Amino acid sequence: MKPKQSNKIHQGHKARKRFGQNFLIDTALINAIAESAEPQDTDHIVEIGPGLGAITGELVSSGAKITLIELDRDLVARLRIDYHRQLSEGRVEIINEDVLKVDLDAVHQKAADKPTKLIGNLPYNISTPVLFHILNHKQHFLSMTFMLQKEVVDRLSAEPSTSAYSALSVIIQHECYVEKLFDVPPESFRPPPKVDSAVVQMKPKAELAMPESDLPAFRDFVHKCFQQRRKTLRNNLKGMLEVEAIESLGINPQDRPEHLHLDDYLALFKLFQDKAA
Repeated sequence: MKPKQSNKIHQGHKARKRFGQNFLIDTALINAIAESAEPQDTDHIVEIGPGLGAITGELVSSGAKITLIELDRDLVARLRIDYHRQLSEGRVEIINEDVLKVDLDAVHQKAADKPTKLIGNLPYNISTPVLFHILNHKQHFLSMTFMLQKEVVDRLSAEPSTSAYSALSVIIQHECYVEKLFDVPPESFRPPPKVDSAVVQMKPKAELAMPESDLPAFRDFVHKCFQQRRKTLRNNLKGMLEVEAIESLGINPQDRPEHLHLDDYLALFKLFQDKAA
């Protein structure tokens, strides 16, 4: 009797838990994700976590210049074999490094004359740090299309007064237009993850309500507003803003942070800045 193959093995590669590896095997979804980035032969597309190259193949066929960022050395070796011709032609480049350590400014500069798009299946265990790393370099990217844990995508795209609305919702929606594209069930992967997934597309806004230099302080301020979600704004901002100051903006200090809109947070932050000046 032929031994049953482990569902952790796909195309001869055993998925590594420490890298958060789950390989997409649904052809229709692979095509849908690649197509959602609208790859053109004039583009520079940066793929994070290409794995075994399921989406990569679709991107390469578009004629775009491709940069792959992959941490797993075994997968990099396979990608070098699969795309040796494109590598020799300069159409594909592979960076064998943790994306959190990659200089995304330098990656963009290698093809600065081309529109740069990001795409990838981000490791779910470090997706938030990766998102913020990318956000710090967003000015280089025309679009960012990612597969993430569904819970994270729901937070990215959440509306105020919903359970998914969070500091992440406010921060990302301030800096990007966010669109949830579609859900991806666990059975679309090998091995299947224990959580549902979804694909989201973010496009950086051309103009923000503040200078780029103020963004770290704004992000920190929003995190403080949400630091104890079940507490009121008055409690979370105690020592930072007086009740009267909050009321002067037409905002109820007794509201919980999930009930405020982006414009409310921008107004509160401006008030906080003016007080600190």
